[in-house]
Amino acid sequence: MDNLITLQVNGESHHCPKNTFLPMFLEQLGLNPRLIAVEYNGEILHRQFWDTTEIQPGDRLEIVTIVGGG
Repeated sequence: MDNLITLQVNGESHHCPKNTFLPMFLEQLGLNPRLIAVEYNGEILHRQFWDTTEIQPGDRLEIVTIVGGG
């Protein structure tokens, strides 16, 4: 368990390996990156920064799925 970190996703506790970057974590959650918006530690995180954002212990993510319809 030493190589796992704990973070909050939409108010729930989750674990991921150290050195996990945001796109990999989103994939582990089964999310389509094209259909979500991510708030990272209280701020909307622009997609251009996703590839360089490494998940850290205690991070707080709010993930919103975009739903289309009419």
